[in-house]
Amino acid sequence: MPKKSSSGKKLTTTTNPLMGRDIESLKESFIHHMEYSLAKDEFSATTHDLFKSVALLARDRLVERWIETQQAYYRDDAKRVYYLSLEFLMGRALGNCLINAGIYGETGDALRELGYELEELREAEWDAGLGNGGLGRLAACFMDSMATLGLPAYGYGIRYDYGIFFQQVINGYQVETPDNWLRYGNPWEFGRPEYLYPVKFYGSVNQYHDEKGRFRSEWNEAEQIMAMAYDTPIPGYHNDTVNTLRLWSAKSTRDFNLDYFNHGDYHMAVADKDRGEIISKVLYPNDNIIQGKELRFKQEYFFVSATLQDIMRRYKKYHKTFDQLCDKVAIQLNDTHPAIAIPELMHILVDNEGLDWEEAWEITVKTFGYTNHTILPEALEKWPVSLIERVLPRHIQIIYEINRRFLDGIQEAYPGDDDRLRRMSIIEEGAEKQVRMANLAIVGSHSINGVAALHSDILKTRVFRDFHVFWPDRFNNKTNGITQRRWLRLCNPGLASLISSKIGDRWITDLCELKKIAKLADDASFREAWRRVKLENKKALAAYIWTRNKIRINVDSLFDCHVKRIHAYKRQLLNILHVITLYNRILAGGKDSFPPRTVIFGGKSAPGYFFAKLIIKLINSVADVINGDARVGDALKVVFVRNYCVSNAEKIIPAADLSEQISTAGTEASGTGNMKFALNGALTIGTLDGANLEIREEVGEDNIFIFGMTADEVEKMKSGGYDPRRYYDANQELRQMVDMIGGGYFSKDRPDLFRPVVDALLAWNEQYMLLADFESYVSCQERAGGLFKDADAWTKRCIMNVAGMGAFSADRTIGEYAKEIWGVKPVRVK
Repeated sequence: MPKKSSSGKKLTTTTNPLMGRDIESLKESFIHHMEYSLAKDEFSATTHDLFKSVALLARDRLVERWIETQQAYYRDDAKRVYYLSLEFLMGRALGNCLINAGIYGETGDALRELGYELEELREAEWDAGLGNGGLGRLAACFMDSMATLGLPAYGYGIRYDYGIFFQQVINGYQVETPDNWLRYGNPWEFGRPEYLYPVKFYGSVNQYHDEKGRFRSEWNEAEQIMAMAYDTPIPGYHNDTVNTLRLWSAKSTRDFNLDYFNHGDYHMAVADKDRGEIISKVLYPNDNIIQGKELRFKQEYFFVSATLQDIMRRYKKYHKTFDQLCDKVAIQLNDTHPAIAIPELMHILVDNEGLDWEEAWEITVKTFGYTNHTILPEALEKWPVSLIERVLPRHIQIIYEINRRFLDGIQEAYPGDDDRLRRMSIIEEGAEKQVRMANLAIVGSHSINGVAALHSDILKTRVFRDFHVFWPDRFNNKTNGITQRRWLRLCNPGLASLISSKIGDRWITDLCELKKIAKLADDASFREAWRRVKLENKKALAAYIWTRNKIRINVDSLFDCHVKRIHAYKRQLLNILHVITLYNRILAGGKDSFPPRTVIFGGKSAPGYFFAKLIIKLINSVADVINGDARVGDALKVVFVRNYCVSNAEKIIPAADLSEQISTAGTEASGTGNMKFALNGALTIGTLDGANLEIREEVGEDNIFIFGMTADEVEKMKSGGYDPRRYYDANQELRQMVDMIGGGYFSKDRPDLFRPVVDALLAWNEQYMLLADFESYVSCQERAGGLFKDADAWTKRCIMNVAGMGAFSADRTIGEYAKEIWGVKPVRVK
């Protein structure tokens, strides 16, 4: 234990033999935790017990650095960044933690000497699926990069009892079941009951003038829920920085009503507790009903309120006034979900701390930055004014006052332009007034950034054009990135080892080092070693698919992978149309015209999204027909990997040959799956959408397969009227395929099952223009298949893809945020 002086200050730390990093110390630590932390031995321990013992030995080696990191931030009085995200899709932590701590190999050796395999124990860890997809996974990558760069940073979110649902596939249909990720506990987290904050809902507002004549507002008669902190250490790579991910769990202020219990009403005895704690029970309820909308909104405010109370507590430890708040605090809003933080900070500064509105507003704007993640109008978050009035009565008043002052400025700049006022207003008028959360985030932030060059340009020229004209200096681009520690070093150890054997391992912290392998593309022995690594990854994935799907796939086939959230704009439907095209060509005798192909799908649909769930059923129905047709054989297989998540992405991505990034141009903000696949040596087939444009610039036009309309061409076609039947009538192969879907070829027991798919494809001005891009897509797929037949040429392009991925590290992205938005600098932790 640390020795302390009489003043309580830490003087020295006695060396703990269980904390060493050598193999013997790791073995002792593992056995110690098995016996004393879990009260198990080698006879009673389950596989999960073994995993927890390894996790605890890894966590032990972070704790002292974790404590010292926080003390270093206080000693330096450093400006800190607070990353607010309603989602953190962390996945499994063990492998990443061991790599960053520098003891992955040693831990594997120690376990092997004890008769266990690290890789097998890693499989026992449940994914922390606290996110729906790219937004939450980006937040996880950013946390890794902030720690690796030594930035004083904190992540804040919600500790959902149930994460993104567990996806089963029954008779081809998605069936959602609860994701009870905490069933066996979470060895990485520390509960912090000392950090418990009240969060208020409902009630009323009393407004009056105080004894000094100042106008004051008091929020009274509110219900309260308590927010309790749970902390997870986030280690940087091979440094002493360990940052904190703090997640909030809802705790009722009334656990148990003894009066109800004594009268035999056992349900009502715990009803208050259940109602209060449902806020953090599950990730994103279905918001198709008003109760779901209200719960989701309460989730957003719950974590924002607790977070800002925590930030203010930390700031007020050493600062008595608020004139330095924006010099010591930077808050980044990861999309609009935390945007209610803007009126919440105003509530704290004006109502609780007594600042004048003007001073509080200046501090607020300088404190917040806003990252936009969507350009789809339907995805820009709005909340009914009536809902906010009821749930947060004081905050709707603050929002109206923010809007009034903002519109006064617009009116002054553009007198008489009522249309501009209507477009820019935070309040959307209509049958039901709504609060535009994106507009609120823009008005209340000093920085608004997109996440890819095209995305940022669309924000400035289309989606938020009026705001950009008014505040051009606030808008900027920060192209997304991924952490190479997880998405190459951890998930693809064979390729990582091959690369390091040639250029060293500096690429793990400086991804631009990968450009050094470009010259090796002409080295025949290196290409051969590259193909051996890929083949081993494909064998591992084939074994995984056999275990889960009972489908045998040809490891020499082209692995064509399309794994991401199921949504119309991501166009999984376009891919399945191509699959049916290949099937028809095989039946027509064209089997030898293209290489064998295995098409691998994976992804979840939102539970209430009927069309996306029908696409999942179509994929599985097509797979059943093709995989069961003896005429096809190994020439074509279709697989849907159920319950797509971080851990099975780590199996699929290293094995992929072709990466499908085929969203309609102008709809995908950035994408990070495209970066992960390219970093692992898959070639991209995609539209000029999101970060695909920047990937093309970095890897070279010859090393990527681009097809389809540009974003400008899409907009032009929309404005002129898009008639998909023109393409249907003109292309016999396309017509045959669409008719097969609509006529019941893949659903003989229910011939009209997929009729809604055909109706959507042929609808006037169909939003995502699948048939307009179909011919170009098929032609591009033919080029990809032709190149795959030439193993050397294909491998060269794969190597060039990896060599060009330096710009897509999250380290680069976070470095730009830190310098250009947050104004935070690294703090050295000794």
